Formats: sequence, structure tokens, C-alpha cells
Amino acid sequence: MISIVVPIYNEEEIIPLLHEAVVDAMRQVDERWEVVYVNDGSKDASLELLRALQEESPEVVVVDLSRNWGHMGALWAGMQTARGDAVVLMDGDLQDPPAVIPEMVAAWRSGAQVVTTVRRSREERRKLLAFLFPLFYRVLGALSDFPIPLNSGIFGLLDRQAIDSINSLREANRYLPGLRAWVGYRTAIVYYDRHDRVGGEGKLTFLSRIKYAMDAITSFSYKPLRMSFVLASLMIFLAIVSGLAALLASSSLGYGIAMAIFLTGGLLLFCLGLLGEYIGRIYDEVRARPLSLINAVYEPGEIGLRQLAGHQSHAAMERIFPAA
Repeated sequence: MISIVVPIYNEEEIIPLLHEAVVDAMRQVDERWEVVYVNDGSKDASLELLRALQEESPEVVVVDLSRNWGHMGALWAGMQTARGDAVVLMDGDLQDPPAVIPEMVAAWRSGAQVVTTVRRSREERRKLLAFLFPLFYRVLGALSDFPIPLNSGIFGLLDRQAIDSINSLREANRYLPGLRAWVGYRTAIVYYDRHDRVGGEGKLTFLSRIKYAMDAITSFSYKPLRMSFVLASLMIFLAIVSGLAALLASSSLGYGIAMAIFLTGGLLLFCLGLLGEYIGRIYDEVRARPLSLINAVYEPGEIGLRQLAGHQSHAAMERIFPAA
């Protein structure tokens, strides 16, 4: 069986088109399938629309989270719930085209355990993001201690062994493309063209994107910490040069000393802030809180209990409600 995991947050405008595209794609795949929609605390009618889909599509599973946990929290809940032999992860804004799914499944049938999608092109009406995304991937490629495919988001396929390996990890700050590469296994790449949103506005704020970028860099690289040592050496050298120049030109002694103090102080604050980022992530890991909590799992035609790996220590079993 193929599972498709889709996080949903205030996407009532897109849900009908999204599900239609998923159904059209899966008609080309000769496998049983389910689509796991994860309602990430939506404030619009998204949950009601997803429940209504179950009356028409027995393949629909709806996971309702206790509140809005963010993109990674919603994905994690869907990955814990999905029961397929292969799991496709994709966003719910149709920027990840479901039409690519049959190609990913074909690569999986050919022996790949991890199928990564790489963008040939990207449509983006928000000009700032269109500039920042390529810049981020170049920075990540330069800083990462581990080779991570560039221009690749969460859109991809993981077979059951790979998904279980990632589910067994308990990292609080996750960069899924990095974890997907880190677990290894036989990997195939599928290229596609990423479209702009079909409707509505993007739900990730600029600050949340910055945090996601920091998670990517700090989870797979110690180079920023090493760079702080190099910068410290450079700033100390510049401070010494400034001080000597100020001594040779006595009229500007005060300005030279002030500049040396500002350079040194600014560098210290930068290095402390960088160190604080890593320490904050250590604090998150020590607390070992789950990435999200499930309120309910709705499955059509089933009443019972499903054991959810990773949730047992917080809510040992989650009740499954019928769609009717």
C-alpha cells in the first residue's frame, strides 16, 4: 500500500482541487493507497471538508492535531500514522504536483528505498522568496558537514524501512531533507517543476522560514561554530591594527580605540548568539517533548484503537472515530 501524507493548515480553498489531483495521480498506480491529511489546527473549514471527503473516498484518513504545531509537527504526526509500504510526503498547496507521484512509485518499484525530488525550476510570485531560496541552498551546501541534495524540499517518497528509521529518531528540531539523506539507503532522484500556489497565501511566515533554515544548518553542521573562531582571530587582528594606527596618529587615538572596542564587542555578541542557538537546541533535545500531539484520527468505516509509535509515552493509544 502507498500512503500519502499531506499537512493541512487553513487550506479550504485548495482541498477539493488537491484531493482531485491526488486521486487522478493514484489512478495511474496499481497499488492500494491511502491519503493521510493532517489538520494542523486549522481555523477555517478545512477539518470539515476533509471529513466530508471520507464520505466519497474510503482512502482518506484524517489526523486532527490538538493545536497548530507547525509544518514539521504535522508531518511527523502523519508519518507516525501512515501504514503504507511506501510513504509519499508532500505539501498541501499544490506546489508539489501529485502528478509526479507515479514516477516516484516507479522508482521505488525499481529498488529505490528513498526517492528525492529535485526542482528543475520554481515559480514564485513573492520576489523576496524567489531570491532567498537559491541563496539558502547555496549557503547550506557550503556549510553542511553532510551532503544534502540541493533544491529539494520535503516532497519525496520513503519506503517502510526508511520511514521507520526516521520515525525512530527523536530530534526536536528537524530538517527532513537532511534526515532523509542521513539515513542512507538506496536513493533515486526525480526531477520536476515546482509551481506557484494555486490559491490563497503561504502559511509559513518569514520568521518561521528563518527558523527552518537555522534548523537545517545547525542540525547538520558545526562549521558556524568553527567560523566564529576564525572571525574572532580576524577581529582581534583588525583591533590590533586599529590600535597601532591610532597610536601612530595621536589625533585619532580615541576613535581608533573606540573602533577596536566596537569590533571586539560586536564579535563577542555574535559568537555568543551563535553559541546560544546550539545551546537552545540542546535544551529542546533534553526536554524530549513530542513534535505534536494528536487529538483524533478519523478513518472511514473503522472503530477501534490504533497504536501510534512515538506517541505511547504521551497518549498510549489514540481512538479512531468513524467518518459517519
